[in-house]
Amino acid sequence: MFYYDKIDNKKVLKSNILEGVEAFFTTREICIKSKDDSMQNIVEENKNIICDYLKIDRKNLISPSQTHTANIELAIETRHDYPDCDALIVRDKNIGIFLNFADCTPVILYDKKQNIGAISHAGWRGTAQRIAAKTVEKMGKDYNTRPEDIIAVIGPAIGFCCYNVGEEVFEKLSATVKNFDKLSEIRQGNIYVDLKNINKRQLEEIGVKKIDVCPYCTVHNNDMFFSYRNENATTNRHSAVLKLV
Repeated sequence: MFYYDKIDNKKVLKSNILEGVEAFFTTREICIKSKDDSMQNIVEENKNIICDYLKIDRKNLISPSQTHTANIELAIETRHDYPDCDALIVRDKNIGIFLNFADCTPVILYDKKQNIGAISHAGWRGTAQRIAAKTVEKMGKDYNTRPEDIIAVIGPAIGFCCYNVGEEVFEKLSATVKNFDKLSEIRQGNIYVDLKNINKRQLEEIGVKKIDVCPYCTVHNNDMFFSYRNENATTNRHSAVLKLV
């Protein structure tokens, strides 16, 4: 179940199924990613607030350059440049990671037994490439994580209510799971897909059992989260943040 908490009196969104780790989704109140020049002082101030909350050095708050790939890397303290990367795995308690969203689907993954976590950026392209499931598979191959030990939290994103796509996107997404029932609908001649629950189904099919799916749509809940579609291609983003403890 999702609930709002506050950091320095600014709202963040958390899930109560994540225990033993610091993980949350920022809101419009605490934006830490924007290309808008007028936002830069606010962004830097908010990053400092989050670093204080996470008890990490500012240089250890790490984010990749997201390009809708299925590239997955391990975040390390001595490296801060992750080009063409849409999922980060973290094993180091000294760093925090964050990825950025404005309609795309954020997926936070955590294995309490191994104390290892990850964040995946699953827009339709990432979802079509099964990036969240591939992140779990990489955690298993490289770090011995078992899918049944993973807790997955799928955050605020454009909802089934609002996400209409073309036939090509529909075909690519429907090919990613064995059973696409109830994950798409035709409404007034338009195809709508449920991006959050497509990611959930992909995770379930590789053995992830504990999954919390956020009910909030970034279009309908645009007062709290950013929406690329609803805000004329805004460069402001809300973020998924993760730090091991």
